[in-house]
Amino acid sequence: MFDRRQFIASSLGATALAALPSRAFAYGAQGSLEAQFAVLAEQVLQVNPTGATGRGLDTGARAALKSQIADGSPAGRFNVLSVFAKAQPTFAGFDADGLDPSSREQLQTIQWTTDVASRLVRNRYGGYGGFGYPVPYVVSQLTGAYQSVPNTLIDSHTIANAKDAEAYVARLDGFARLVEQECDRIAGDAGTGVAPPDFILDKTIQQTSSLAEQRGDQSRLVQALVEKTAKAGVAGDWGTRASAIVDGRLMRALARQSELLVALKAKPGGTGVSTLPDGARFYDDCLAWHTTTSLNAEAAHAVGLEQVAELSAQADALLKAQGLTKGSVGARLMVLGKDPQHLYPNTDAGRQQCLTDIRARMTHLRGRMGEVFNRPPKSAMTVERVPVETQLGAPGAYARSGRIDGSTPGTYFINLSDMNNWPKWSLATLTHHEGVPGHLLAGATVQEQSAGTSPLLFTLMGFSAYNEGWALYAEQLGDEIGEYADDPLGKIGYLQAFLWRAARIVVDTGLHAKGWGRQQAIDYMIDVTGQAPGETEREIDRYIVWPGQATSYKLGHTEIARMREQAKAAMGPRFVLKDFHDAVLLGGSAPLAVVESRVKGWATGA
Repeated sequence: MFDRRQFIASSLGATALAALPSRAFAYGAQGSLEAQFAVLAEQVLQVNPTGATGRGLDTGARAALKSQIADGSPAGRFNVLSVFAKAQPTFAGFDADGLDPSSREQLQTIQWTTDVASRLVRNRYGGYGGFGYPVPYVVSQLTGAYQSVPNTLIDSHTIANAKDAEAYVARLDGFARLVEQECDRIAGDAGTGVAPPDFILDKTIQQTSSLAEQRGDQSRLVQALVEKTAKAGVAGDWGTRASAIVDGRLMRALARQSELLVALKAKPGGTGVSTLPDGARFYDDCLAWHTTTSLNAEAAHAVGLEQVAELSAQADALLKAQGLTKGSVGARLMVLGKDPQHLYPNTDAGRQQCLTDIRARMTHLRGRMGEVFNRPPKSAMTVERVPVETQLGAPGAYARSGRIDGSTPGTYFINLSDMNNWPKWSLATLTHHEGVPGHLLAGATVQEQSAGTSPLLFTLMGFSAYNEGWALYAEQLGDEIGEYADDPLGKIGYLQAFLWRAARIVVDTGLHAKGWGRQQAIDYMIDVTGQAPGETEREIDRYIVWPGQATSYKLGHTEIARMREQAKAAMGPRFVLKDFHDAVLLGGSAPLAVVESRVKGWATGA
């Protein structure tokens, strides 16, 4: 999955719209579409200062953003969604006559975004989570300031001088304030009957407690500031100043948050959002946001079941070829996944060897990308493990784009909490997805080749069906270029990954629209995919707090693969795979209907 590669995906809360200068929303009746995009982009940056930092956009005229943390008050729970919703009337009525194809596509993208955003902000609980998704709960094992802010400060906040260091200190205080605001929202939502399930509360409490245990110079937040200032040669007692905030206001806020979460265990919520106020409507809106289609839960569930059946048949044939003939496909995949010869030792040495092997594969893949891309990106990319303090609830793997200025590499993170979750034959397709030719390649391609040619606004946006659909298409591409020609187990891993994504559609809609319980979803995933129980449990808990997001992967892939086949049929011998990839990638992330229009325009020469 893709973490913070689109700007929207790094939201932490929201600045109340009323707090912005009145001119910020003064869309003129006249003026070019580009001018309207520029205004909207600045509004997005203003409400999400840490997102600006993540993209290297907190300099120059926006330098003040570097010391800020977004507002997490109830009035601003939806962050950039509120900005887009506010802009909906302006773009809905914009006259498209006379626009060139690129501008027309951009207008369609904004019209879609503002329309769905205006529906999502009707919700009176939850908000806009740290990965850029509408969420039902203020804090969970995957959302909340306790995760998002440390990531920004440690990984993205650069320090070159005393002003940058002061900005870091200011953000530490802002972090404490944001946690306090989250506490108010947690209490407010609980008053309306909205609380996470007990098993989500358990994981969240454990993770917030882990952060709260880091005191003084043992805190990663303090250590990062000390290390950055020392490296930059910035004199000052930065560690003492940071420790005073961390051990004072921040610890008090985290303690209050933990107390609230513990209290919620006396009356936890149900498993799916259908148990929440207006939950069915909220889920429909989440599906629309993530899939960028009008597919409802019932139709999506049916698609998932159909794809599970097709992929299971393909996996069955490959497993039989390996002598695995007894039991269901999932049972045989589990046997293969538990075979010690395919596992790394569950030790620090085993974890390091896993990282070394993945990095070697990344280097190998980057050397092959000229075969299928016109201009493979040159940006730096790296592979790291998920931070230990957040690995309990973190996804199995995710990618994070590098900064636009190249100062931070694109990073592929893998959760190595339990090496039994990662049989060696599963890592090739994972690397195709998160790294090359998946998320990191796609993000770097747009940054390198579209810089300066697309309005800033569209470098700040991303759509899950497009992003994750591309990453699954990248897995398919890995197979098509022969990465499994001499690796039959790797090919099984590839099919298992596809089967897993198809099953996600079934369990996500089952959990949130069909009344499935957590254990029912876990049992289904294990039976169908053979995934390790620990990894499956973590995945199901992710789907519970991110309703709809899990459906976007395979649905997005299906559409991108269909677009390619339609283009090949229309173009015949004129079809060039490298040019198809340019058509999909260079226009950037967009709703699937917009991408289809883009590809059709390329195929017909329009």
